Parts: sequence; structure tokens; C-alpha cells
Amino acid sequence: MAEPEVVWTPTPEKIAASRIARFRAWLRSEHVVDVDDYDSLWRWSVTEPAAFWAALARYFDVDFHTPPTDTLPRRTMPGTRWFPEATLNYAEHALRPGTGKADTDVAVVFRREDGRRTLTYGELRRQVAAARAALHRLGVRRGDRVVGLVPNSPETLVAFLATASLGAIWSSCSPDFGFRAIADRFRQLDPVVLVTIDGYLYNGREHRIDSTVAQLEDALPTLRATVVLSYLTDAEPETAGPHAASSDVTSSDVTGSDVTSPDVPSPDVTGRDVTGPAERSGRDPGAADLRRLSWTRFLALGDGAHLEYEPVPFDHPLWVLYSSGTTGLPKGIVHGHGGITLEHLKAMALHFDAGPDDRFFWFTTTGWMMWNFVISGLLVGATVMLYDGSPAYPGMHSLWEYAAEERVTVFGTSAPFVQACMKDGLTLGRYELSALRTVGSTGAPLSVDGFRWLSDNLGTDVQIASFSGGTDLCTGFVGPAPDVPVWLGELSRPSLGAAVAAYDESGRPVVDEVGELVLTEPMPSMPVSFWNDDDGSRLREAYFEQYPGVWRHGDWITITHRGSAIIHGRSDSTLNRGGVRMGTAEFYRVVEGHPAVLDSLVIDTSGDAADGNGELLCFLVLGASAEADEVTAELRRTLREELSPRHVPDRFVVVDDIPRTLNGKKCEVPVKRILAGTAPEKAVSREALRNPDSLGPFLRLAGRGDTPA
Repeated sequence: MAEPEVVWTPTPEKIAASRIARFRAWLRSEHVVDVDDYDSLWRWSVTEPAAFWAALARYFDVDFHTPPTDTLPRRTMPGTRWFPEATLNYAEHALRPGTGKADTDVAVVFRREDGRRTLTYGELRRQVAAARAALHRLGVRRGDRVVGLVPNSPETLVAFLATASLGAIWSSCSPDFGFRAIADRFRQLDPVVLVTIDGYLYNGREHRIDSTVAQLEDALPTLRATVVLSYLTDAEPETAGPHAASSDVTSSDVTGSDVTSPDVPSPDVTGRDVTGPAERSGRDPGAADLRRLSWTRFLALGDGAHLEYEPVPFDHPLWVLYSSGTTGLPKGIVHGHGGITLEHLKAMALHFDAGPDDRFFWFTTTGWMMWNFVISGLLVGATVMLYDGSPAYPGMHSLWEYAAEERVTVFGTSAPFVQACMKDGLTLGRYELSALRTVGSTGAPLSVDGFRWLSDNLGTDVQIASFSGGTDLCTGFVGPAPDVPVWLGELSRPSLGAAVAAYDESGRPVVDEVGELVLTEPMPSMPVSFWNDDDGSRLREAYFEQYPGVWRHGDWITITHRGSAIIHGRSDSTLNRGGVRMGTAEFYRVVEGHPAVLDSLVIDTSGDAADGNGELLCFLVLGASAEADEVTAELRRTLREELSPRHVPDRFVVVDDIPRTLNGKKCEVPVKRILAGTAPEKAVSREALRNPDSLGPFLRLAGRGDTPA
């Protein structure tokens, strides 16, 4: 087989100037280990994980209030303990002084569809100090939970950092989630404070969420207070004050900012009863102020406070993320302060080469782990670039315009966004993107065509950083390195400290063959626990049941002889034709490359059919003017020629929509279960879907009519 094309090669000068090269030089100077390239560094990082992670902590000057007694006493998974006895705080590392983090340096640039503003590190520290003191006045203490139904805005970042600084636990959902999806997540946590908004702007339209918030307050009996940001309501004129927005806000800019003095009470934002749910239900409010507070009045509770940090154990919960919840209640995935601090320092500095001179952007919402990832740009002194709204409003060019105007250096997006730009016929030559050096892609495998489109539009000086990991570790464990080439359609290397392997059906590592993606050594950002999983049984079942002591991630991967990797899709949605296992990613690359195909879903029922006569089905969403017979004939021919005869479906079925989770993932496994005869209410939770009505055609095909799931 011919070697794939190299689409980016680091120059010797760029390698020498990279942070990973400086880290290797430091390792040599400290007599830790002598490694001269990425591969030797990676091998050392996974064969000597205790030495590697201890060296990282020293190199990045991790501020342990209480020093650790060891790094990794036992390498056994699950139940690994990292840095026992150590205490630290994530928020302290995000906000502590350092290069690029002077009070006047820009920490945050925020845009939404109708405006822009910035926040310096000094302003960010002052607002976090005020929010921290306000939460403390509301009774929030270490281990309490603060939840946010919030947009990707500076206030959300402030609320999270304030929560973390107290040793309390943060969790967030995007405001476009439905009530049941939010409640299924937040009710598990028994939160004491809810931070939310009056509504959000998306695709040029305002969407109010007052009724959802009211329902949520009543569904969360442990709440002591609700803090509501006026995200849509017209704000009062800006006045001077320590919590005022940056001076580049104009009357036509974002109105959701804190633009009133904290010393001047502002009206409540909804006109609703300002009592909290505890007061409405007659519960004893205690000493805490249970009123429904505006964001401005909330910050005024802590006006003038000094910024402090609660030292917590290395594995103390920092935040709770969630599994998709497609087949049951979403699992609460708990990550610790120390594991995330170390992992994100490593990923930002050594993999994305990010530092004080960078403007780091990734399109995300607060319901996706990439929000948690991108805000960690603060750890390395980068400017964090936040965007809230539709990535396609008023057109597919919008985010690229943002990147050009703000001189973004690292631009992160998703593979479906790249695909949509291709289909739109977008060309990037009209935008001044000279500051751009890296384009990251995650959320789904980036197709060969996606690599090609980025390379053709951005040139060979821009690194294409395809990045694969998951919510489970809140990071990627296969992706870019600043000193390794990028091959067309491939992820450059396993991440440092990530002992990635491809296992065959016998549990043996294979090269140049499709296998199960596994991690054979622990990483600090592996979940501390699942929420409400006291004996760890659900966590063991999720990751360690198939290969005891080895993390099974659930993706198909090929590790090439070059050391690069190809992700083929979820292993539990495998296509198995004629005894040959095939991932779905290659299939979607071809099918969705057709200009008439807007979306698709491929399901192989042959392994589930009782008579052994299942089918390979391809469901298509077509453009308005497309002729189905013509499109399917072309797809049959293209799949046969570009992949193999085994990839040609038995049937194509045209549908109006493809079921997707709230975070946009295709629901391959739930649909497969429905078609195999599983009762719909057991196959999928409608509340976990962005578009539950899309299940109708699949239910009818399974002979269940429009039975609600």
C-alpha cells in the first residue's frame, strides 16, 4: 500500500522553538532522561509514567500546597491514585501571575452573533474574587455543587473558576438543552446554586428559557439561590466599577455583560417572583439569601473581596461531565483538580504548543467537554477565545471571519463543520489568516477530503491537528505534536502519557490492522469516579470489563507502522460484512462526500438478526432537488470503487433527519437496537436526543409504528 501524502511538515526552526523541544532540553539538563525526539519521549512517558508525570509537575511548577508523598504508588487500573497527600487548586493555576498573565494582558475575547467584548486577566481575577465571595455568602462550601445552564460566555468562566476556587464542584449544560435532559443531569448532583440566563441568541433569533428555568428550580429542591444573567434583556448603561465590562463594549454590542456598577442594584431580569424554590415550598431558608439574584447583584455580594483558593486533594472533584444518556440516565463523569491541571498543561503546551503569545479558540458549547478543554488555555497564559451562537450564522464563513479579525493562532472546530464548509463551496483565500498556525478538529474522524480541503485552503504552513479522545478523560489521547508530520487522513501520534494500542479479538496489540482502542497504562485525568457509583461497579463495567486492567475506549483504531493513527468510528457500531470488520467513518466519508447528501446513518443488522439474514442499511437525508434513484446509484458505484463491494448497502432509505444526541453524535447504536427489535424505551432516551421526532421512520421500519421511545 502506498504511503499517504504528507500535508504538513515542521521545519527544523519550528521544532527547535517549540515548547516540547524546550521540555526535552529541560529533561536532559535535570538529568531526568535523555530523549531526542517525540517518539523516544512518548516511549519513556508510557513505560515510566510516574517519572514522566512527576517531571511534568516540576517543569510546569505545579503549586502543591501540600507536597505529594509519591507520584504513582500502583499502576493498577481502575483505582489508580496519583500524587497521594498532595493538595492544590485548578483555579489557582488558571489565574496565578505569570508570563502573558499580567493584569493588563487580555485573558478572554468573547463574541456572539451580535457583539464583542474582552476581559483582561486583572478584570477576570477581580470578577472571580467577587463571585467566589458571593458564593461563600450563599453558603457554598468545599464539595457543594454549583450548576450552570449557561452559554459560552465570560460570566460562565467566572462562575466556574469561582466555584473551583472554593473546592466546590461545577457542572454545566448548554441552554438549548430541554428541561428533561437538564434535570436528568443536575438532579443527580443535589446542587445548591444554579447560574443561568434569561435566554440565548442562535441563528439570529432570540430564544427565552424562563419557563425551563422555573421548572428546573422546582425540580432541584436543594437549591439555595438562582443567579440569572441578563443575556437578552437590555442592560443599563455601563458605569465605572471593578466589575464593569471592558471599554470596547458599545451600545450595539453584547448586552449580556455585567454593565452596571455592582454598587447599584439592578432590577431582576424576568419580572417573576424573586423568591427561591425553597421559600415557595415553605422550606426553611436558613441564613442564606435565597432570592433570585441578577448577575450584577450577585457580584455585588462579593465586591472588594480578595482572591483566595481552597487547597484540595489531587483527586478532589473539579467538575462533573456526562455521558450521552442515550440508553439511560446520563452517567456523571467526575474529574479531579490535579489530573485535569496536569493533563491540560501537557496538552496545551506540548501538543498544541500554546502559550502567552497565542489566541486559542475551539468552537464549543458548555454541554461539550471541549468547553472544559479550551478554557484551560488560561493555564499556559494564552488568550481564550470564546464564541456563542450558530457557527453558520449568517453563513459558514462566520467563524473564519472571527479567526481573521481576532488573529486567532489555534482554531479548533469539528469534523462535521469542516464537511459543511466543503459542501458550501467556501474558500478561505479571502480571509487574512496569516496568524493561524494550527487548525484542530475533533468530535468525529476528520475525513481525507476534510484534510485535503483544509490543506488546499490554508496551505502547508498550517498544521492540521486532528484530535481524538473523549469526555471520559476530558482530553485527546491521539492527535497532534509540533515536531511530527501530518499525513493525509491520519492523526500524527498517541499523546504523551497515553499508552494507546490497538487490540485484536484475542487482546493482542496489532499494527496496521483495525483493532479496539485501548489504554494499557493509567492517566491522571481518567475519571476519579462516576457520580453515585460508590463501589465503582459502573465505572469498571464501562471501561475495564472486556480487558481486565486495560481501559477499553470503544473506538476502532489503526496504529500504523509510521506511529500515526486512524480512527474508524465506534466499535459498538461495527459493520461486519463477510467476516470483515469495518468502521463507519470511511463509509460516511464517501456517502457524505456526495453533494446531494446532507446527512447519513449506516446500520448493519446482520449480527443481530435471528435468522442470520440481516442487512446493511444506509439512511440518507437528501437535498431538496436531489433524485433519490440517481443519488443511490452513484453511491453504490462510488462505495464499490473507493472502498469495497462489502461496503455497498443492501438498501438505501431516504429519511427527513438522522437521530443525534444533544452534542450532535449520530445515534448508531440506539437505532441498531431498535431495528434489532429492542423496545424503543429501552433502546434510547428521547430526552438525550436533539431531534427525537427523527426516530419515527426507524420505529416504523422495525414494525413499531410511531411508538414513542
